[in-house]
Amino acid sequence: MDQAEATEKIVAALKKKAKTKSKFYFNDLAKILDEKPRAAKKFINLMVTDGILEYWSSGSTSMYGLKGAGKQSAGEGED
Repeated sequence: MDQAEATEKIVAALKKKAKTKSKFYFNDLAKILDEKPRAAKKFINLMVTDGILEYWSSGSTSMYGLKGAGKQSAGEGED
């Protein structure tokens, strides 16, 4: 699997679930890619760097979501 294919799979899956969820655990994304965690981490980190996904942490929980999606996105400013 290459980066373009991984990006397409994740974006399609997250948009499909966008009405019910905006943030996803790393394991959810790895399952979408059907990859082992180490391989999935490379794809996901590159998507965060490219601005496709955003990383979100509550301090105890780390999640990922599409950039600009979700309730909290409107209230958070760009750093």
